[in-house]
Amino acid sequence: MTASAGLLPVFLLILVGYGLRRYQFPGDSFWDPAERFLYYFLFPLMLIDKLMHADPQGVSLLKLVQPVVVGLAIATCLLWLLNRIFRWSGPMFTSVYQGGIRFNSYIGLAAVQVLYGDGAVAIAALAMAIMIPLLNILCILCFSFYANASAVNAKAVLKAIASNPLIIGSVLGVAFNGLNVSLTQPIEAAIALIGEMALPFGLLCVGAALKLTGLRADSSPILISSAFKLLVFPLVFVASAAIFIDDQQTLLVFLILGALPTATSSYILSRQLGGASGTMAQIISIQTLLGMATIPLAQWLFDFMSIG
Repeated sequence: MTASAGLLPVFLLILVGYGLRRYQFPGDSFWDPAERFLYYFLFPLMLIDKLMHADPQGVSLLKLVQPVVVGLAIATCLLWLLNRIFRWSGPMFTSVYQGGIRFNSYIGLAAVQVLYGDGAVAIAALAMAIMIPLLNILCILCFSFYANASAVNAKAVLKAIASNPLIIGSVLGVAFNGLNVSLTQPIEAAIALIGEMALPFGLLCVGAALKLTGLRADSSPILISSAFKLLVFPLVFVASAAIFIDDQQTLLVFLILGALPTATSSYILSRQLGGASGTMAQIISIQTLLGMATIPLAQWLFDFMSIG
């Protein structure tokens, strides 16, 4: 199966979610509670299920720390240099930065699942358990330097990271796996059934969050942030992984994680902390649409280079 064919159901579900929201089915008030239900209940249980039973083929959490840290550090430096060149306003740079470095975990795990299977999902979940707290810290620091520093509360940031349901689900799944914890069969079956709902439901929520009215891609912050995230960051991230890891499946996972569009939650953070939230909303929508082409392209280039 080619990457394009494998990812087609993923992006079709996103478009279905957009269509449902656009035509107000089952009602506009449905989607915000639905996303909270996904974020706090379905997705953590899916991570517990996948990680509890997974064999990540010798790839440990600690083994992934170095490539993640190096990749994010290089990307941060490159984005800082771009800001020095283009001299965006502080709030505008926070949107460029979030757009250039954050990722959509729902699309990521769905893409990894359909392309590489459960073993790769376990590797992706482990990498995300490292990336999510680091990205939260980096983005908060960016806002503290370039936007409304008074709105940044270090204690609140640490509390948000510690209580992040995706991190909690990953930690519990890894702990159950490492300690060989077995739940009763009915409980494990129930968790598995709930977890199976997470990815399709998450993709519908991604589509429902798209805001395509008034969309334009003619400003340099939107274009540069999107080009960096979808074209430059995948190369940086997979090259950083290649320094420390020689397992091809792990490199492919890093490639997909790097090629993902930015997180929809970037808009909420931008609005809360004084960023350019309008620009952020457009970056999210444009990247999500472009990701339909750039993720298969990244996979094709990786395959081409591997053959070469």
